[in-house]
Amino acid sequence: MQLTGERILPVDRERAWSALTDPAVLKAAIPGCEAFEREAEDQYHMVMAAALGPVRARFHGHVSVEDVVETRSYRLRFEGDGAAAGFARGDAHVTLHDDDAGTRLHYDAHAQIGGRLAQVGNRLADPAARKFIEAFFTSFERLLR
Repeated sequence: MQLTGERILPVDRERAWSALTDPAVLKAAIPGCEAFEREAEDQYHMVMAAALGPVRARFHGHVSVEDVVETRSYRLRFEGDGAAAGFARGDAHVTLHDDDAGTRLHYDAHAQIGGRLAQVGNRLADPAARKFIEAFFTSFERLLR
């Protein structure tokens, strides 16, 4: 599954970067996130509850931050295991650019799901992923104010 998009964040690039690299802000903004804790430099343990159609699971996983260009871009790599529900893994490249309205955030994400999640199929996965991203940005933008 490939997802790309842009958002205009109503803050300057430094403020957007600070929030995007703050584990507490990310935990509060990620739908269903129960834990987002630093394990090592640029490595985090994450727990989140998620549902895709009839499949509901609690995922335990890891997020790593790579290819960091301070206040400009980074790549997030993630992998999560939902036991019998299956797994999810992928990466997202995030870039920030100055914009008259604040900061233009561009993301290019790739995700793969397996197990029972994959059996539900892309027919449900793509809309669910887009809904998840919209919910994240709605919460994230609220936290920026």
